[in-house]
Amino acid sequence: MNLTRRFVDDTDLVYSEFADYDLGQAVAHLTVQAQAMGLTCHQFRAFDRDGLIGELRPNPGWVVMSMTAVGAPADRGQQVRWRRSVAELRGDPWSEDR
Repeated sequence: MNLTRRFVDDTDLVYSEFADYDLGQAVAHLTVQAQAMGLTCHQFRAFDRDGLIGELRPNPGWVVMSMTAVGAPADRGQQVRWRRSVAELRGDPWSEDR
């Protein structure tokens, strides 16, 4: 579960304008580190947010933003990926000779 602390107690700050950015950076770096360790991450927002908040009751000021599943990739064998050529990507999509 990815949480951010948007509302800060015991300070003059009512709202942390960098909280969402900081969380994004943390999750991005988690994803890079997982990849380096041979793991994979799937970030998602399709979950019962209100139900999760009701069940876990995070402290005041904390906001549930998203979830990240981290784990070993499923064995899919030698899956070949088709990729477009650089020439095709640079080409004019309206050209008649494509």
